[in-house]
Order: sequence, then C-alpha cells, then structure tokens
Amino acid sequence: MSDDTDTHQTSEAEGAYWRDNVRLLITLMAIWFACSFGAGILFREFLDQFMIGGYPLGFWFAQQGSIYIFIALIFYYVVKMRKLERKYDLDD
Repeated sequence: MSDDTDTHQTSEAEGAYWRDNVRLLITLMAIWFACSFGAGILFREFLDQFMIGGYPLGFWFAQQGSIYIFIALIFYYVVKMRKLERKYDLDD
C-alpha cells in the first residue's frame, strides 16, 4: 500500500517539475522572441530614434542585441533550473 502512495507522490512531483520547467522555457522563449523579432523587426523604426554604440537601436537589436539577450537567458535558465531541481529534490 505504501508503494502506491510513494508512486503517486513521485508522479505528482514529476508532473509539477515538468510544468514548472515548461513554463520557464515558454517564458524565456517569449522574451527572446520579443527581443529578436519585436525589437529587431517590428519596432525597429521606433527604436532607430535611439543610438547605442553609434548605431540605431533597432539595427543593434537585429544584429547584436538578440544574441546577447539569448546568452543572458541561457545563464538565467541554468540558475533557475538549479533552483527547480533543488525544490523537487532532483539535484545530484
């Protein structure tokens, strides 16, 4: 009887872990999409009013900014996943 309870608790924990994991991934990918597609393409004309490093901001996002943001999101993902793994007792 306790094996069924342990299995049920484990599957609930795994389900919660994966829900949190997928929610984090969707959030981070939405941020990256907004920065790369939104700032680099959709809002480029508005952002080109501002300069960064001598280049229009919309151009900078299209060429450099989305890459930098993607790298920052990778580091953020690593930190958040370590916290999630500790929360669900899945860390090594």
